[in-house]
Amino acid sequence: MKVLIADKFEKPGLEKLNELGCAVTLDADLSGESLRDAVRDSEAQVLVVRSTKVTPEILEAGKHLELIIRAGAGYDTIDFKAAAERGIRVCNCPGKNSVAVAELAFGLMLALDRRIVDNTVDLRNAVWAKKEYGKARGIKGRTLGIVGLGRIGYEIARRAAAFEMKLLYSDVIDQKEMERELGIRKVPLEQLLTEADFITLHVPGGEQTRHMIGEAQLAMMKPTAFVINCSRGGVVDEKALAAAVESGTMAGAGLDVYEIEPLATGKEFNDPVVNTKGVYGTHHIGASTEQAQLAVADEVVRIIETKMKGGDPPNCVNRA
Repeated sequence: MKVLIADKFEKPGLEKLNELGCAVTLDADLSGESLRDAVRDSEAQVLVVRSTKVTPEILEAGKHLELIIRAGAGYDTIDFKAAAERGIRVCNCPGKNSVAVAELAFGLMLALDRRIVDNTVDLRNAVWAKKEYGKARGIKGRTLGIVGLGRIGYEIARRAAAFEMKLLYSDVIDQKEMERELGIRKVPLEQLLTEADFITLHVPGGEQTRHMIGEAQLAMMKPTAFVINCSRGGVVDEKALAAAVESGTMAGAGLDVYEIEPLATGKEFNDPVVNTKGVYGTHHIGASTEQAQLAVADEVVRIIETKMKGGDPPNCVNRA
């Protein structure tokens, strides 16, 4: 089976695919027209992507494509409906990077509370400002609001419970088992926004969630509240967020994702929101730990192996 991997992929996963007899082409720099051409020229039957967008034009070029695997949880970067029309299955790897994303989200919460980034910058500039930075409110006893209590939200809640935080969540689904296990309480989104000291977002991307946190929602928050977004960039209205932080409507934010991101590493990135004092940004690295990527690679191999053996590929998101 011919497999085209258009992103980084762990070496143990490549070795396992070779052991299965797959002809693997790996090029982490493919995107847009170059990906379209590679899909066409390689005659790939399986395409593996992470952040790379898979458009109808790319699908059109993939005359031999049977399966697209998103090496991660979300799949909004893939036109899965257009794929279904062509009989191409789209599968993802849910839950394999949940702990990694939860760790980063919690790291951002702690960094914001203790202003760790600002501390470090001042020290590197030879500035000693202990009085300025000795004003943290602390995490214990604060209220954490989780928007989207799926796998990642669950992992965050577990860690927050160890920090003795009060837990709220908002979700379209009642998570009764998690409520009993974690002591977390479900409330409407508006109530969560008004009560929480930290709001962390873990919802899928797409039109249904685009700017679900906008000017009106930001205005509901406490002036001491922080927003953490490690889900999808479009979930938060960045202009409204920057304005809210600058005006003191809320205390700050931690962002790992952005509405418009560079297509390749090393590119210039001048999103105004990351230059806003009180906003800490990272480089869309939530899932980028060695542990998570090994787990994702294993799941990609499992999906391909199942397909090769004539089975129904697991985690298919466009079965119909």
